[in-house]
Amino acid sequence: MSEPSLAGLRVALVHDWLTGMRGGEKVLESIAALFPGAPIFTLLHVRGSVSAALEAHPIETSFLERIPGIGRRYRSFLPFFPAAIEDFDLGGFDLVVSSSHCVAKGVIPPPGALHVCYCHTPMRYAWDQEHVYFPRRRGLVARLRSLALSRLRTWDAASAPRVDHFLANSSFVAERIRRYYGREAVVLAPPVDTAFFTPREGAELSHCLAVAALAPYKRLEVAIEACRRLGLPLKVVGTGPDFARLDRLAGNGIELLGRVSPDQLRSLYRSAICLVQPGIEDFGIAPVEALACGTPVVAFGRGGVLDQVEDGRHGVLYGPVDDASALAEAIDKCRRIRFNSGEIRQRAETFAAESFGPRFRLHLERFVSLGGTSR
Repeated sequence: MSEPSLAGLRVALVHDWLTGMRGGEKVLESIAALFPGAPIFTLLHVRGSVSAALEAHPIETSFLERIPGIGRRYRSFLPFFPAAIEDFDLGGFDLVVSSSHCVAKGVIPPPGALHVCYCHTPMRYAWDQEHVYFPRRRGLVARLRSLALSRLRTWDAASAPRVDHFLANSSFVAERIRRYYGREAVVLAPPVDTAFFTPREGAELSHCLAVAALAPYKRLEVAIEACRRLGLPLKVVGTGPDFARLDRLAGNGIELLGRVSPDQLRSLYRSAICLVQPGIEDFGIAPVEALACGTPVVAFGRGGVLDQVEDGRHGVLYGPVDDASALAEAIDKCRRIRFNSGEIRQRAETFAAESFGPRFRLHLERFVSLGGTSR
């Protein structure tokens, strides 16, 4: 019997929003490469913010796109996202592929169409990290926000049956999908550019490194305090709403670098004693990029990092305590271990970008051959 084929299927791609080339957009880029010309349905699109490869596809946006200034403040319209994603007409498509970390998985597929969702994570701010994202709990605004998130959770769970098959970016996310949606998911790690991120022989190791969005749940204040205690320089790459708070905490030897070029980032990985990750990541591309450069990872031992790092071989995992003392002890332990940089690099190569597309296609072909649903 011949293998099932995707040829001839009319394919629609769905993504939450196109406002920058982050991890989710790089996954979408790899998926979209499998379906040249397939339209991308998204809540909003800031032109020029994503790759030329993505913008070469027809891009259909929601009614939210018509709101003046939506590209700068779209997160304020979160309560309207479910209605906007449900408003898309996908009639005539045979296969719907959603790339979702917010509401894309809640799109309504046409009758008879197969819907496969690559889930980056169920919404953290709506489920288990509402209090981390929104620590202020008092006042009318806080109460209204809590009500809106409660309704969003209800919708998120109720819309999960619209997906026939889930793919998760890590074992950690697969468990979250099981917990919140009551569904099983196949794990397929996202693509990482290991061809670009490579080791450099003889690089002088001069600092610890953190690469993350500057948001409260990343726990970067823990990294700052741990490096201060050890007297080690720390360089932090990333932007976000937590910049001002972290800047106040930073002292001598702590640098907040903001956004850097790919070449600068690679140099920072190569010259780092270790990459530190005190927060819990759903997958976390930065640790794999660091491993690809031969740099060990020191991370709190929960989340997607468990799919990437074996304690003592590719870095140091610490816990169950997740404070600055525990991280400082783990960094100190990492400095005493003579890691095999070749082995570290070899681990990263299992996440190479060029293997993602073929693996994703194989999963799609299997789902098409099943002709039903995993529900």
